[in-house]
Amino acid sequence: MENRQPTATDDFFFDLNGYLILKHAVDSDLLEYLNSQFDEFPRDLPLGHWLGAAQRRDYTPETGLELHQAVTLGGPFEELIDHPSWIDLVRHYCGEEKSYVQGVFIDESIVSIRESGGHHPVHSGGFQGAIRGKYRYENGVFRCGQVNIILALTDIAEGDGATMVVPASHKSNFEHPGKGDYGRGDRMDMLEGAIPVYLNKGDALLFVDGLMHGGSSRTNPGERRVTIYRYGPIWGASRYGYVYPPDFLASLSPERRRILQPVPPTHAGDGLPYNMAGKEY
Repeated sequence: MENRQPTATDDFFFDLNGYLILKHAVDSDLLEYLNSQFDEFPRDLPLGHWLGAAQRRDYTPETGLELHQAVTLGGPFEELIDHPSWIDLVRHYCGEEKSYVQGVFIDESIVSIRESGGHHPVHSGGFQGAIRGKYRYENGVFRCGQVNIILALTDIAEGDGATMVVPASHKSNFEHPGKGDYGRGDRMDMLEGAIPVYLNKGDALLFVDGLMHGGSSRTNPGERRVTIYRYGPIWGASRYGYVYPPDFLASLSPERRRILQPVPPTHAGDGLPYNMAGKEY
């Protein structure tokens, strides 16, 4: 499968709305593989405990089971690192194109399982937003601080707890009057201007993190299953300070390892310095 390339239409609507819907992003085989792994996750894993090198770290009690550093679970989760449906899109929007620090880094990788009653409060927006999630287009290039991929492993329709967004809010200079105290505890369902993004299983939502977003209340039985991969420039750092196990990094292809650890640590006495072209001085 060839990498999907950004088009002029993609750029127009990403700039206008702050998000894109990628239809049929993954094929049925990968979808089945991912869901088979989700079937095995222990739903009673205590908060803060580890599943290998992935940690349960639910954002709030209402968001459901969330395993952070999910990429270390291997198998299909490794395939998502540089999936051809989105890797060149995220490089385009947050990979600092045409600069000396081109490339992307995965800040967070998350497995999310939400059951009936769960939701994720509204957060982000252009107003007083951190640079980490900022949207910027200037001098012919995008310079977004973080671009997220939410991949739907189950159909997400009305009542399923769809992600909701406020289109164009990534460029807002004013606080949303209904957002409250930075969105903590506020349900997206009640927010004026917020719309649900319905997805079929296998579809993905790409959006700049500065867009106001959150998860609507799930009222249907069953589970909402998604993966969330957050990409940023190579000089970024893991939000929670996670460090990948050396044996896991060694098992990856050089291309995938470069995305998870684009700037390897340098210790005193390590070899000669390299210039930006990768040549020894």
